[in-house]
Amino acid sequence: MPLLLGIDVGTSSTKAIVLDERGRVRATASAPHPISHPQPGWSEQQPREWWRSTKESVAAALLLAHVTPDRADEVAGVGLSGQMHGSVLLDRKTLDSGGVCDDVLRPALLWNDQRTAAECREIEDRVGGRGALVRLVGNAALPGFTLPKWMWVREHEPAVWGRVAALLMPKDYIGFRMTGAAATDVGDAAGTLLFDVDNRRWHMDAAAMFGIDPALLPPVHESAAVAGRLTEFAAKELGLKAGTPVVAGSGDNQCGAIGAGVVEADLFLATLGTSGVMYAHAGTPWRDLGGSAGTTSRATNGPGANAAGDQAAPPGRVHTMCAADGTAITPGHWSITGCTLAAGGALAWARDSVFGGADYDTLFREAGTVAPGCEGLVFLPYLTGERCPHPHPTASGAWIGLTTRHARGHMVRAILEGVAMTMAQILAIMRSTGVDARTCRLGGGGTRSPLWRDILTAALNTHTQTMETEEGPAYGAALLAGVGAGVWPSVSGACRATIRPSQDHEPVRGLVRRYAELAPVYAACYSDLRRTMDRLAATRSQ
Repeated sequence: MPLLLGIDVGTSSTKAIVLDERGRVRATASAPHPISHPQPGWSEQQPREWWRSTKESVAAALLLAHVTPDRADEVAGVGLSGQMHGSVLLDRKTLDSGGVCDDVLRPALLWNDQRTAAECREIEDRVGGRGALVRLVGNAALPGFTLPKWMWVREHEPAVWGRVAALLMPKDYIGFRMTGAAATDVGDAAGTLLFDVDNRRWHMDAAAMFGIDPALLPPVHESAAVAGRLTEFAAKELGLKAGTPVVAGSGDNQCGAIGAGVVEADLFLATLGTSGVMYAHAGTPWRDLGGSAGTTSRATNGPGANAAGDQAAPPGRVHTMCAADGTAITPGHWSITGCTLAAGGALAWARDSVFGGADYDTLFREAGTVAPGCEGLVFLPYLTGERCPHPHPTASGAWIGLTTRHARGHMVRAILEGVAMTMAQILAIMRSTGVDARTCRLGGGGTRSPLWRDILTAALNTHTQTMETEEGPAYGAALLAGVGAGVWPSVSGACRATIRPSQDHEPVRGLVRRYAELAPVYAACYSDLRRTMDRLAATRSQ
């Protein structure tokens, strides 16, 4: 029976999962890797640490699955997933090493790095404004995307930029170490701002406009296509067989959608991880062109809804990406995504920095005793700036409405509600771009809490499902490996064969009414404080 290995290079750890051909999980393991914040708002990692954590997690998963070196040929394929938008810079010596050399030109700038505001302004100015950029590449220029990071290095570290021979994203670095080939997939490429999402190829006009040499850009594959095969070096490092196919895979959002079976237009995904992501499958590449308050549109044909309370909704609040359902033979579809940067991350921050490291069970229990609305307490979860529903890198978080009546349980529940209400605002924007899905599948560690799950279900006011398997992007990467290795003929076929909901959840009517009443309050809190957030951000650099 063939086995499939999925690897997800996350922000804090790498996870490996072993599946059989029926999609049953044989083993999972993870290994941490450190993150560095050399200056406020900066976020970096050493790619060699990803390789170390990959080796450790793969070794542990293979051991648990009883895959000994003499049985390594049972692993029929490897699939990759990873944090999106990170910038890995290779020089010629490393590129020519066949994956043996682990040198990179500098630490990778990550998805949550916020240093590139000036580069984002430059990108939009060069193309004629944010709306023009959204029309060109499907997305606005936000600090999380990859092109602003490349331009920052070019501007601030010209000696480093002058040595660049290849530009990769995080999971692509692991693919390079495995196969010796620089490559990426359509999903990760769509998050760079240099990709023609309509035609699923690098956008040569955009590359010329922003001064990026196309020779630095890796070949692009559909996500279930084989990007290379394990080298002798990588096979020895990982305990696998040389020649094993390595599938291109995709970003963690796309692979998480595959892992939840969100490959049809009637489904969407809400993920409560470090960030909070709303993801919908799309048959066409709609764009969010923003618009005037109160208007709705299917993006490319007119203005978008003012779903988050802005006076004039800016373009590019949600992102047009390529879905991970394509194969070497058949191109895939598209996705509409929106990401709030601090979801579970906001709760983790509060636990560690405010609540003295109290265990999560205690915090959830206390929050469960508090009435919906927290007696007038609101939390804005913009602790690391914000991407969606407000593309605002200098946004900041806050509890608003604190009184002596409020205890720790109120503050915790306010976090849970603030994240859920923010994700509901993202869903409203997505609906304005043509998303009409009515069943939401849930993913991420936060949805394991019944309380948070019920709050999110009510805020979204939709039918939700939890899944039999909660392994997320790593599971999706393993399914992509199975398609690339020929275990299943298509990604949708792999999902139908392996993925099943375990529980259905209906929104509690009383909670729905309460959160509908509070929705204008949440929208007004941001709009009322937006300028104050910018003023406070300016004082942090003084």
